[in-house]
Amino acid sequence: MAVAALITWVLTALGGFFLLATWIRRGGLRRQQSGTSRLPAPAVFGHFAPAAVGLVVWIVYIVADRSVLAWTAFGLLLPVALLGFVMLARWIPVHRDRTTAGAAAAAAPEAEAAVPAERHFPVAVVVAHGVLAVATLALVLLTALGGG
Repeated sequence: MAVAALITWVLTALGGFFLLATWIRRGGLRRQQSGTSRLPAPAVFGHFAPAAVGLVVWIVYIVADRSVLAWTAFGLLLPVALLGFVMLARWIPVHRDRTTAGAAAAAAPEAEAAVPAERHFPVAVVVAHGVLAVATLALVLLTALGGG
């Protein structure tokens, strides 16, 4: 189960890294000052950093087989999951506005500057990231409870 958790965690991280790169590439950091992004940079990086640290702790757990490391990884995942749900809740209205704003952006190209960076997230990646994250959290918890 520990290896299954590692696989889902790595897949989740790949999806998350893609979303982070999209957000940065589409101006997520710049749009913090203008107020157009619904995802605050501290939330974005506060989601990414403990997830990455937790992944490293999980790898060390697999190598060392120390239950305290499994619980540490799980503890790191809890705030990651909470921030993930908060960011999902803030992203949903941006995604819903995509269709209505699409026609306006086509009519006025300067309107693109007012488009939140997270509007460019592919829905399939967001859904896969969330589903894999829930699976990872469950597998990490089950592994920590079972001790292996």
